[in-house]
Order: sequence, then C-alpha cells, then structure tokens
Amino acid sequence: MAQRAFDAILGLGSNIGDKRANILRAIDLLAAGGDLRLVQLSKLYRTAPWGVADQAWFVNACATVATELSPRALLTRCQAVENEMRRVREKRWGPRIIDVDILSYRDAMISEPDLIVPHPRIAKRAFVLVPLKDVEPRFELNGETIDAMLAKLDSSDVAALDK
Repeated sequence: MAQRAFDAILGLGSNIGDKRANILRAIDLLAAGGDLRLVQLSKLYRTAPWGVADQAWFVNACATVATELSPRALLTRCQAVENEMRRVREKRWGPRIIDVDILSYRDAMISEPDLIVPHPRIAKRAFVLVPLKDVEPRFELNGETIDAMLAKLDSSDVAALDK
C-alpha cells in the first residue's frame, strides 16, 4: 500500500468575524512551530450551523498535515491555536472564532475522554465530509466511503465559496 503524504486530517470552522481569514490564520499558526506542515487545504465552504441552529453561518475546511507530533501533542497544538485566536467556549456547538478538530491521525484508533480519533461525528456532518472529499477522496470510516456517508445526509447547505 502506498504511503500517504500526510499524517493527520484536521477540520476547521469559524462563524465569527472574518471567517475566511480565521481559517487561514489558524493554518498559519498550526504550522508556525515548524513541526507541522500543511500538505493540502480544501476549498472553503459556507455552511449552515450544526447543533445550535440559531447562529451565523460558518466557513469550514479540511486540511491534511504532515507532522511528527503525537496525537496528544497535535491536540495540544490545535487547542493552543484556538486559545491564541481567543476562542470562547460558552455553549457547546455555539459560535466560535475558530474550531480545529483532529478528524484522523494516520491509522490510529484512540478513545480517551478528551481525544477520540477518528472524530466520532465525521459521518454525521456534511460540513466535514464535503471538504474532506477535497483533500482525501479515498477516506473511509468503518468501511464506508465519503460518498456513502454523504448519501445519508442533506449537503444542500454546504457551498464552496468563491476565491
């Protein structure tokens, strides 16, 4: 089997302020330490809020990254970026300046209280699956392809933004 050019897939979202700029700044901050490199960034997508519907629309993206950081160290990096960008955690699934989630890490299966990989809600979120297909169209979860997962969801509220 061919080795992948990346180690992890990240999901990013923002619905406060300059949403596009927030996604791009988060990518820059993630890579600033030199031990993480962006391999590919999906298109940016305008998406409806999920979980809590009464809030502004989001911009979402997925990124593949190469890194030697462990899954735990990568989680710490993602949370440090969220903190540096002043993410406020007032309400679960509520508004946020940035959200950075580890969707997958190599072939790891991790189930810890604060770190579950692959991310447990990938298959339920069109706003993750659509950009994920841009960066890793061969992604499968529990033997299911992205297309099979998307067929079960309404993805009509996920639209690519013009560059």
